[in-house]
Amino acid sequence: RLWGVPGGKVEWGESLEKALRREFREEVGLDLREVRFALVQEAIFSPEFYKPTHMLLFNYFAQGEGEVRPGEEILEWAWVRPEEGLSFPLNSFTRVLLETYLVVKGGR
Repeated sequence: RLWGVPGGKVEWGESLEKALRREFREEVGLDLREVRFALVQEAIFSPEFYKPTHMLLFNYFAQGEGEVRPGEEILEWAWVRPEEGLSFPLNSFTRVLLETYLVVKGGR
């Protein structure tokens, strides 16, 4: 019941950026431009995910191009300004990413 950003697993032999671009196309139909590395987060058996796992979350900033077309994994979505996103019930990892973006962009 928490909001998050699209993401997923890296396929064998796939670069992180290529995985990012593929996941965004698959999950929300967007192409990405101006992709920039943001931060790495570690999720160790976080109850915010559907099963206990140990993950490294490689986070990026990017511009989206195209029209949002939510895939079958998306239950609900919204397109809001970054500052507005903080009012949503975000998972802790998405909140850290959004707060980092606002600091980097000088919006906070």
